[in-house]
Amino acid sequence: MKLYDYTGVIHLHSAFSFDGHTPMDEIISAARNNGIDFLMLTDHDHMKARDQGWEGWQGTTLVIVGEEIAPRFNHYLAFKTKEPVIAFDDPAGEKPQKYIDAVNNQGGFGFIAHPDHEGTAMFHVKHYCWNDWEVSGYAGIGVWDFMTDWQKSLRGYFSGLLSFLLPAYFLKGPRKITLQRWDTLNQIQKTVGIGELDNHASIKKLLGITFVAFPFDRAFKFIRTHVLTDNKFSGNSQQDTNMVFQSMLHGCCYFALEYFRKAQGFQFWIHQDKKEFHMGDHLKLSGNAQLSVSCPQQAHIRIIRNGLEWNQKITHSFSVPVVETGIYRVEVYLKSAGKFRPWIFSNPIFVN
Repeated sequence: MKLYDYTGVIHLHSAFSFDGHTPMDEIISAARNNGIDFLMLTDHDHMKARDQGWEGWQGTTLVIVGEEIAPRFNHYLAFKTKEPVIAFDDPAGEKPQKYIDAVNNQGGFGFIAHPDHEGTAMFHVKHYCWNDWEVSGYAGIGVWDFMTDWQKSLRGYFSGLLSFLLPAYFLKGPRKITLQRWDTLNQIQKTVGIGELDNHASIKKLLGITFVAFPFDRAFKFIRTHVLTDNKFSGNSQQDTNMVFQSMLHGCCYFALEYFRKAQGFQFWIHQDKKEFHMGDHLKLSGNAQLSVSCPQQAHIRIIRNGLEWNQKITHSFSVPVVETGIYRVEVYLKSAGKFRPWIFSNPIFVN
């Protein structure tokens, strides 16, 4: 079965956010220059971009307007809501279940944002982690967040400068604690994993020089989320947005660092009884299942089963029989500058 692979960026802030600085037309131009098919905008606590007509197809980029519900802790990315949800009565974010329910009551859905964000004390960046894991009703979590990963590399002024100039070489991939949490949650119920950018194009000043930290034309080269759809984009904004939502909610998506090499073309499936099962699918094991992975370039492919490495190989593609039930996902590491670096992380296939 042919699936269509579309490249998106989830979690970004425009000039509509109090801490954003880039107008929508510049963001869309940067997306076009970087081959981004869709953007999922998440300005803080409102959806003014929708009110001003920015939602829908803008040239070759589909703009989807959501919001980041952003009290002190427990930030939440909400989509498909009719009105913004704002935690006015909960500035510390102590009752995230309340706003998760408010999003769901509007027919929307959401993702826990940067769950293990630590910030960096040296550069006065606060931590914005998620600290209430008793909640329910969320669709998934941000597994790999560019800002969480990059800020963790800021350990000193010299290394911080190098990290700013060459960020992709300092990224370590999703945090171990986040991957473990994601694997555990998927043992309980399907929990979709996404990649986040969380870029604000912040204006900084150093030694009297004003500059933009990660303008979007640069930032869009880092963490992206791909959705796989049954049909091609039609050009109809509502129809295509619904396809993106459907694929995301099913878990038919993967996320990747695409600075060194584009990830489009990555495939992960299980073939059984003349049927193909893809990310997000469930299948009942019948004894003749074959798991396959294919990458656009030779890389270190790791197959993870129930949170533990189950198989691995350095190759373009390979297949192995599946003889045990479990939750299978893929991690791919690409060799660049003499080192294997995090590249692609898939959502799982559930073998029951």
